[in-house]
Amino acid sequence: MVQVIHHALSAEGTGPVDYETAWAFQRQLHQQVVDGEHPGAVLLLEHFPVFTAGKRTDPLHKPLDGTPVIEVDRGGSITWHGPGQLVVYPILRLPQRVYVGDLVRRLERMVMATCADFAVSTVPVTGRSGVWVPERDGMPERKICAIGLRVARGVSMHGVALNCDADLSWFQRIVPCGIGDAGVTSLTEEAGRLVSVSDVVPVIEGRIAEYFQDWGAPRATDQTSKLSTGAAS
Repeated sequence: MVQVIHHALSAEGTGPVDYETAWAFQRQLHQQVVDGEHPGAVLLLEHFPVFTAGKRTDPLHKPLDGTPVIEVDRGGSITWHGPGQLVVYPILRLPQRVYVGDLVRRLERMVMATCADFAVSTVPVTGRSGVWVPERDGMPERKICAIGLRVARGVSMHGVALNCDADLSWFQRIVPCGIGDAGVTSLTEEAGRLVSVSDVVPVIEGRIAEYFQDWGAPRATDQTSKLSTGAAS
């Protein structure tokens, strides 16, 4: 079972954290896992509002008003992170004969199972990463969770972003994930009731234990650790 760290970088132990602070911590933890100094962990966070652009981002898909965009070293295109969205960053060594595509599919299944726990039916879409709500009632398919990963020296970083009760108007300023012919949605929109990040955290922790039980060394789950950017617990 892998260690799950919830809101590790927040001074208050809850609420959003700065993206660049979290990214720096990801890189440090990634190096520790590569060096064999840490067994790996899954970070659960919220961010303050930010646009991030992966390596395949088309410049025309960025905000047209000059809003700053952080260029990152993950796969995929541009997306938004912010309050009401749960990001899940697996900083884990991939087992033998497990490849990036396998990790993407496993994360998709984990998120789909989490959505089902809130009575929201989701599907994968061929040729498009992430988790989607299928077409229905004349509405096109809608993305509820984005996935963008990087695997270097056998260890993963970045991860998934699940919209819980996020302000979806932010996505109108970009072409999310470079896909212009589909919408974006959230658990709250699809469930017809408020589904907050705090509602989702204990559910997805259980799903992480289920889908990644054979990854990493056994470590106790820690929801309240306040890690500095200088060390991992």
